[in-house]
Amino acid sequence: MRDKTQTNSAAPGDRLIRVGGVVFIIGAVATVVTVAPLLLGSTPFPTYMFGLSMLMGVGFLIAGAGVFRSIAAGRRQARAGQ
Repeated sequence: MRDKTQTNSAAPGDRLIRVGGVVFIIGAVATVVTVAPLLLGSTPFPTYMFGLSMLMGVGFLIAGAGVFRSIAAGRRQARAGQ
């Protein structure tokens, strides 16, 4: 029996994974921008820039939630197919 899911359709959790990836990249860039002045010996950025660095962890958590949602949807689909 063929799977009825089309190749270009979005599975549950895909959007969370993409958003998490974007937030992670923004956090990674903020981390590099924040740490660079410390390594180069110039004046450090304000404290809120260190807060933006936390977006790396937030993005990782969002993407992880998307992965778990995708796994749960796959399990539900497997149970329904039995």
